[in-house]
Amino acid sequence: MSVATATMPRGRTLRPQLSSDDMVKRGLMLVISLYLIVALALPLYVLLSKSLSTYQFDLNIFEIQRSDETGTNFSPARTVADLNAEVNAITPDQLNTSSDGRLHVTGLFQDFSFRSPVKYRIRATTDNASFLVGSELKRGKDWVELDSNTFRRVVLRPVSTIGLDNFVSYFSTPALAKSIGNSLLMGVISTVLVIGIAFGLGYALNRSRMPFKSVFRLIVTIPILVPSLLPGIALVYLFGNQGLLKNWMMGYSIYGPIGIVIGSVFFTLPHALLIISTALSVADARHYEAAASLRASKWRTFWTVTVPGARYGIISAAFVVFTMVITDFGLPKVIGGQYNMLAVDIYKQVIGQQNFEMGAVVSVLLLVPAVVAFFVDRAIQKKQVALLSARSVPYDPKPNPGFDWGCFAYCSLIAAFILVMIGVCQLAATVKFWPYDLTLSMRNFRFDLMDGGGWGAYHNSIKMALLTAFFGTVIVFTGAYMVEKSDGFRIGRSMFQFLAMLPMAVPGMVLGLAYIFFFNNPANPLNTIYGTMTILVVCTVTHFYTVSHLTALTALKQMDREFEPVAASLKQPFHKLFFRVTVPVCLPAILDIAIYLFVNAMTTVSAVVFLYSTQTQLASVAVLNMDDAGDIAPAAAMGMMIFYTNVFARLVHGVISRFLLVRTQTWRKR
Repeated sequence: MSVATATMPRGRTLRPQLSSDDMVKRGLMLVISLYLIVALALPLYVLLSKSLSTYQFDLNIFEIQRSDETGTNFSPARTVADLNAEVNAITPDQLNTSSDGRLHVTGLFQDFSFRSPVKYRIRATTDNASFLVGSELKRGKDWVELDSNTFRRVVLRPVSTIGLDNFVSYFSTPALAKSIGNSLLMGVISTVLVIGIAFGLGYALNRSRMPFKSVFRLIVTIPILVPSLLPGIALVYLFGNQGLLKNWMMGYSIYGPIGIVIGSVFFTLPHALLIISTALSVADARHYEAAASLRASKWRTFWTVTVPGARYGIISAAFVVFTMVITDFGLPKVIGGQYNMLAVDIYKQVIGQQNFEMGAVVSVLLLVPAVVAFFVDRAIQKKQVALLSARSVPYDPKPNPGFDWGCFAYCSLIAAFILVMIGVCQLAATVKFWPYDLTLSMRNFRFDLMDGGGWGAYHNSIKMALLTAFFGTVIVFTGAYMVEKSDGFRIGRSMFQFLAMLPMAVPGMVLGLAYIFFFNNPANPLNTIYGTMTILVVCTVTHFYTVSHLTALTALKQMDREFEPVAASLKQPFHKLFFRVTVPVCLPAILDIAIYLFVNAMTTVSAVVFLYSTQTQLASVAVLNMDDAGDIAPAAAMGMMIFYTNVFARLVHGVISRFLLVRTQTWRKR
């Protein structure tokens, strides 16, 4: 006997209804996503397309007619190619050009004279061909009749094709192709040295009882507060042709690989130390007790417990340092001499030769190792597991006078290196004429009397840094909140996360050049912001978006996700929860994001070197321009002004943080 089972009829899948708060959150997320698309994705797309664009003069798509001496009877139309076949006025080498190429045609007529009564007619035979009559662009198949005096102002414009010719041209030029090997070599050497030094510093600060740890931590952060050009200037004064310690070079020159490596160690060391020190600070004392109970030597304990525990931090720091070295522009520009690197090649191609397509090619090549390093680093971080559990015992180093004083001596040596570099720049900025007249003077601070933008450049930098800190913090924290606290919308949130992480893989020089191609296009509705303070702020916020976003996410993840459901059950709109709970709780992270953006806006060079105008010149760019003009002492003075400003900003940040945290973070003490 069979038993019938009742089944419910199939119906539509029920979906939770979106509340007004969810709609607002998704709307804000889409707005910030649109910002990242416009400020990052679209410029990069245009950059990539430019690298594949080649320009040539096609002589077959232009026709010319010439009249007799009366100016009335015209000869049959002939293509420029046919005319050139008779006189060979235009060589094959002249056909390959850039997007701004111009080709005169008067050479096609050997008896041409601008005083002649002869008249000419010219036209294009295709819709995409164009030519200039003076500054007036002509396009189309209609004949344009000109007298001889006007005809001499006619120039043909190239046509664009898509292909890999630019890359072939780059790699077939030995001097340019060598830059790839130079950049990789400098990146590897600098990374090995920095990781070794940073690991020693981190080990000393976390595994010893040496005195003055806080002082050493403070000194090591100094390079973050100065532009990367400043260590190059310091090395010039120390080991250059007129340097104090020139004899220490033993016949070698500081201009080139040696200077690049030393300077790279200086400005990347704080970043590596921060990552490695964090990895070393997370240690379980039980592992060391187990090693001691097994009578393992200290050397074996170091290689089997300490290094494996910090390996992910070491690898992450290595990728960060490598990427910073190969993408940095300021240091190799000042101290690199004739040793070409990719970032400097971009500057030379764009500023020196106005060859924007080749600059785009170099940018793509520079983008490749940075992107690879970024994604490898992200993949390795996903494999990292928690080293501390609820049963872990914090590692507390035991006093060891010999080891502790050895660590103190090591840290003192590194601190002396940093202080000497900064001290030399301070000395160079405040003496009359290095090294002949070391009398103290403030004349190097008379920036208005020198090339580089004057005091206006310094004021512009402060203005840009403040705008970047304010608007950047608002955009970054709002975006992080929307992606972290929104329910559902998994695909949209994933796409937003991808866009938020992408800036870390894009070097500043690449982003700056992409902005030229994208925003300097008259057809772009956003063309109006090109050359203004707005584009500098947008570029800087975008360039440093990822670290700020991760900082905000870390703070938001520490909050219980039950806040939002409770607020909804009480019928409270999410913006009240945001301003009354989320912002006060995350205030330490918000302040950290603001000072991070401010300091980086003051020191950045590569991201803005292509984008400033005469009204928006910046202090960091002024350092570069004064160094190029031979005003090295004033360049050092402007670099020190940036340093003073960032130190002051740090102090103000500390005071404001303490005041606001006392008022908003009392709950943390209970």
